[in-house]
Amino acid sequence: MNIVSKFTQTYPKLRIASDFLFVLIGAAIIGLAFNVFLLPNQVASGGVSGISTIIKTVLGWEPAYVQWAFNIPLFFAGVFFLGKNFGLKTLVGTIFLPLVVFFTKDLVPWTHDALLAALFGGISVGLGLGIVFRGNGSTGGTDLAAQIINKYTGFTLGRCVVMIDGLIVLAAAIVFDIEKGLYALIALYVTSKTIDLVQIGLSSSKMAMIITSKQEEVRAGILNKIDRGVTKLSAYGGFTDHERPVLMCVVDQTEFTKLKQLVQTIDPSAFIVVMDAAEVLGEGFKRS
Repeated sequence: MNIVSKFTQTYPKLRIASDFLFVLIGAAIIGLAFNVFLLPNQVASGGVSGISTIIKTVLGWEPAYVQWAFNIPLFFAGVFFLGKNFGLKTLVGTIFLPLVVFFTKDLVPWTHDALLAALFGGISVGLGLGIVFRGNGSTGGTDLAAQIINKYTGFTLGRCVVMIDGLIVLAAAIVFDIEKGLYALIALYVTSKTIDLVQIGLSSSKMAMIITSKQEEVRAGILNKIDRGVTKLSAYGGFTDHERPVLMCVVDQTEFTKLKQLVQTIDPSAFIVVMDAAEVLGEGFKRS
């Protein structure tokens, strides 16, 4: 990944081309997942794809046409109401996704189990969206509607997205049945978690906040025995109001046990708070 990042930074045009490639690949995965998992099992997990699933069942309209009918006007509405250019990559994603849906519409469904469809459909859509976001693009749709509502109502963007997707899931529960609505919620949840996984990856680092009366010994041990950087934060005890500096250190998962043993050996009464570091950029970790 580092080599790719350096290469694309050296050649900006290659970076632009790779971004478009990410958008196309991600949109293709989403379109495929729609036809082999979601649509055949009537899992309408939010977004324009969920709307097209409901309309397909009620009116029999081709989902690709419905998605174009929603996506393209929403794109131009976003440009008009929000007063900014969403970029060519968003327009490409907006058009290409329904195109994939159209050309893969005759594929045989990979499962007729609604739960499996919700799980693997959600994973596939999340994977596709994560790849699209990696390319700094978008597939448009109801996300643009959420941004417009956010601007003119004062609701947070997250709340607007939840409101729109919630209405779509509710409509699915009414049109199909409650069980299908619940499957749609499962798919929506799995999609959001998969997007996070693609964006930031599995947590393989730990951040430790260390409060100790032997801060210099602990600091030296971390620097010399674990070969990791350490930052001293200014802090005061809430009970004593005395100055109690906090040492902050980020280590790889495999180094954490060594760090814990080091601190406990130097100061058995040290107070250590440990949390996952979802993404760490910098010396000794990822560059980008």
